[in-house]
This record gives sequence, structure tokens and C-alpha cells, in this order.
Amino acid sequence: MATGEPKAKKPKLEEKVLSQNALFGMGNPLLDICAVVDKDFLDKYGLKPNDQILAEDKHKELFDELVKKFKVEYHAGGSTQNSIKIAQWMIQEPHKVATFFGCIGTDKFGEILKKKAEEAHVDAHYYEQEEEPTGTCAACITGDNRSLVANLAAANCYKKEKHLDLEGNWALVEKAKIYYIAGFFLTVSPESILKVAKHASEHNKVFALNLSAPFISQFYKKPMMEVMPYVDILFGNETEASTFAREQGFETEDIEEIAKKAQSLSKENKKRQRIVVFTQGKDGTIVTKGDKAMTFPVLEIDQSEIVDTNGAGDAFVGGFLSQLVQERSLEQCIRAGHYAANVVIRRAGCTFPEKPDFH
Repeated sequence: MATGEPKAKKPKLEEKVLSQNALFGMGNPLLDICAVVDKDFLDKYGLKPNDQILAEDKHKELFDELVKKFKVEYHAGGSTQNSIKIAQWMIQEPHKVATFFGCIGTDKFGEILKKKAEEAHVDAHYYEQEEEPTGTCAACITGDNRSLVANLAAANCYKKEKHLDLEGNWALVEKAKIYYIAGFFLTVSPESILKVAKHASEHNKVFALNLSAPFISQFYKKPMMEVMPYVDILFGNETEASTFAREQGFETEDIEEIAKKAQSLSKENKKRQRIVVFTQGKDGTIVTKGDKAMTFPVLEIDQSEIVDTNGAGDAFVGGFLSQLVQERSLEQCIRAGHYAANVVIRRAGCTFPEKPDFH
């Protein structure tokens, strides 16, 4: 009997041993500046109550005024960074399983981002430059709505040769087994994405990409399709999937069909079939596995408990990645994604309680 006991315990131990830097993310780090504002403030800057836009010249003063006039909260934001933080939160221990690369400015907001990444136990290595200030996203809250104004600034300045190619940084890329980049980064440094994606493919590691927003499929089609052959997992929501299908000439509006067609796009690493994961808000999540598409129901939530759906997609991906990096089943990855999204939509911003309650 005694000889059998250690064997029974062993798998549990092995399951726990997660190495640092096993999960790698790269994207646009933004400091979210959240505040409850009034209608006058929205009107002054021509904002709609529920919208996401990129800052223009007329929004230059908005950020300063927001900080001066209202009670603000700062959260480390940006799509990929949100997902990486959620993944680390779901994992808890060890710290720094997740690595994050992105560009910030040498300023107060950059310092806040570094501090917030540290608090989230993420191993963030920012490329710091002085030309542009740290990117920000103003989240102007009125009632249940939030109007988001993103000023990429420094996030736009990421340089492959000045950061990714450096020996110490590339060593962190090589340490990882799972890679995740949101499509938003295609607007910044497609050459960085390609370098990471090719590395993953050549070493039979998993590379995941997010469609991120309809405008990416429309206006950044060429860089996206250059990366696509290296994509092992493709994430997106139903709106992004529809736009992608139109741009690719799939000639179908059916989300399941779109998932199957996206799955069968040409792929470099033939050892693993591409998995496509399309979320649909409160409707089920569509996932391709093998040659079929399946739908997984999301966790039910009372409409009155939803505080803010912005960040739900990032949270879903973070939950998914937290299990993927632990080599759990696809079903478990999706369950964790649904759990994380369910937690985040009950709170303002992409924030979470101290510990997850996921089993």
C-alpha cells in the first residue's frame, strides 16, 4: 500500500508546477482613467454615452480636465494587458507566470502602470521612451454607460529592434509556451507579432490572436493575414467575426460557419489544428474542435447585476489562457473564460476581487 501512495499524490504536484514567464503577451499598455462624469462633460467633448473612440485633437484637454474635476480611479488597461492580468489572477501562484511587453512614456502615468503591473504580479517589461507620453484611456461613466476615449500615444511607439530583439527580452519570449497578442497591436508593430508567431510555430508552441475590433479586419487586413498562418487559437466576438467573414469573402453570416472557415485557413504548423473561439455576449460561445463547431452556454447573470460589459472579452481570454498554460482541457479553458467574464461584468472597469472562486 505504502508504495502506491506517492504515485497517487504525484500528478497533483506536477499539475502545480507552473514556471514563471510561461505565458507571454504583447500589446498596447494604456492607463485607464475612470470617473463618473456629467452630461455636460460628454457634450463638451462631443462624446456619446456608450462608445469607444480614438482621441482626436479636440480631446486634448479632456484627460487633464477629467483628473482635475472628478474623482478618478486608475487601472492598468489595454486589451492584451487586461487579459494577461486576468490570467495571472486566475493562476495566483506562482507569481510572474505571465510576461507582458509594451511601450510607455517616462512619466507619472508610466510609473503608475509599472506599479499596477507589479501589484498584479505580472512580469512587465516596458519599452520606455521620451518622445510620447504614456497611453491613456478615459472611461467617462454616466449611469450604466461608459464612453471610452483612447489616446495610444506611447503605446504606438513600440520598436522591435529597440526592445523585442534585445537578448534579455528575447530570452523571455523563448521561455514562454503560450503566446497571446490582441489584433490592436497590428496597428503598432506587425513585425514584432510576426517574429513571435514564427518562433511559436517553429517550436510547436501555441500562438493566439484576437480579432479585437471590426476596423482591424477592414483596414489592417494585410498584416493580419500575414500572421494568420501561425495562429493556433483565434479569438473574437460575433461582430468582429462577421466583419472578418465579409472582408475574407466567406459569403456567410452564420457564426458557426465563419468559425469553421476561419479554422480551415492555411496554417504553417500542421501538428495542431487551429481552434477558433467566438464569444457572443449572453449567447453561447462557439468553438471549433476537430471538424465540428460546438456551442458552450455562458453563466447566467441577472441584468441588474451587470455593471459594465466593457472588458468582458479581455477577461474571457484571460480566464481561457490561465487554464491553457496549465494544459487543461479545452472545455475547462472555456469554463474559466466564462467565469472570469462573469466576474468582471459585475464591476467597473476590468477589475477583479483579491482571489478567484473558480474550481
